[in-house]
Amino acid sequence: MGVEDRDDLARDPLPLRGRTVLVTGVSRRAGIGYATACRLAAYGASLFCHHYSPHDQEQPWGADDLEAVLEGVRAHLVGDARVADLHSDLSPGEAPEQVFASAVEEFGTVDALVCNQALSGSDSALGELTAAELDKHWAVNARASILLAQSFARHHTPGAPGSIVFLTSGQGLGPMPGEVAYAAAKAALAGITVTIADQLADAGIRVNTVNPGPVDTGYVTEEMWKAVAPMFPLGRYGAPDDPARLISWLITDEAAWITGQVINTEGGFGRWRPRGR
Repeated sequence: MGVEDRDDLARDPLPLRGRTVLVTGVSRRAGIGYATACRLAAYGASLFCHHYSPHDQEQPWGADDLEAVLEGVRAHLVGDARVADLHSDLSPGEAPEQVFASAVEEFGTVDALVCNQALSGSDSALGELTAAELDKHWAVNARASILLAQSFARHHTPGAPGSIVFLTSGQGLGPMPGEVAYAAAKAALAGITVTIADQLADAGIRVNTVNPGPVDTGYVTEEMWKAVAPMFPLGRYGAPDDPARLISWLITDEAAWITGQVINTEGGFGRWRPRGR
């Protein structure tokens, strides 16, 4: 193998230089959205970060300092890349297009989309569910992502490379007790991936979905870890940067032959539990 051949196979340290990525749910420094935005910035991309802190305020972990979140992303920028952001509730039907249009207005184009937003809580087991709970999870966890993908296709230049990454959960690999509304909405994204990928392929847009697996985003207690530790062969919970590495790679040209896939990144997580527990 000659020198030129080795150069052809060398990895570009900034594979997203000159590109812009819209990432939703960049609200907490302990979250997957933040880890993904930071890694994309380190790969050379400019970022349009969506966030919605009122949701976090309702959760046990609470809201983060949004300016500190954005400064953390900016710390990884390379060259003339930059960060812009927008605070928005994605549950109204018009919100996804408004967010995407704002990103296009800011940067002129959006080359990739990561639908990381997620509604947690407001959920129940079968027999306790309300229609309002189901609708709320559908609106944020499924409908918003589909509408964002639709906006991406509408604003995309035909033939130009483009990439969309949805985030699902492990609902197809094992039960999620007490989270019927969440599991149903996330399952919709996994189920629609190949259909959307097929439709957008001719336009040069790849579509994939990532299941990040169990990731400690600030909610795992020592007691929780002890209860599930035997299920993790690598001896630890997932960290936000674990799925962020896969998501970011899927956006690069190295993944140019990958579309229509639902990919699990779980560190070998084994879903089992002794009966009676």
